[in-house]
Amino acid sequence: MFSLFPRQDDFFELFKKQGSLVRQGCDQLLDMMEHFEDLENRAAALKEVEHQGDLVTHEIFERLNRTFITPLEREDIHDLASGLDDVLDAVEAIGSRLVLFRVQQPTPEAIKLARIIVQCGTQLEQAVSRLKDFKNLMGFTIELNRLENEADAISREVVADLFNGVHDPIDVLRWKELYGRLEAATDVSEDVANIIEAIVLKNR
Repeated sequence: MFSLFPRQDDFFELFKKQGSLVRQGCDQLLDMMEHFEDLENRAAALKEVEHQGDLVTHEIFERLNRTFITPLEREDIHDLASGLDDVLDAVEAIGSRLVLFRVQQPTPEAIKLARIIVQCGTQLEQAVSRLKDFKNLMGFTIELNRLENEADAISREVVADLFNGVHDPIDVLRWKELYGRLEAATDVSEDVANIIEAIVLKNR
């Protein structure tokens, strides 16, 4: 099917580029957490990766608008590009808030969640790099669902602990949002997994 329309490969190359940027952004967030210094510059570097991701997303949309025959359903291309963009947006928002909220030190649970986000980014990068031939994609979606469940369990436990009455009220507000955003990054990763799963089912 794909050999009949060679220019369709451009979409898959753009998805590979987008996936690489998502994984890079996830790595940079974890690096911020594990080496908690020079946060403003690190957040700015993460913002630049997010900007590069926006450019790739817009390129996909523009190509979609001017391409008559597409390798996947148009809606699926749009949804996948939007979903990957959402993951990178979510990751960048966490990095910027570490600066805005003047966080003094990340908690062990925040680092755990950031490590899960890195695993999500790696799974997403590998999945979209294999999107063209649909090989073994379901394994990535299953793992992304598992990672989201793991992050959800950590987030529930640590947010419950925030309200045990021993934390500073400002810290409660600060970390409630940060934990929520960390967990939400895995949620949107799972959303992308669901989009990929739907693409696989349609193209079997």
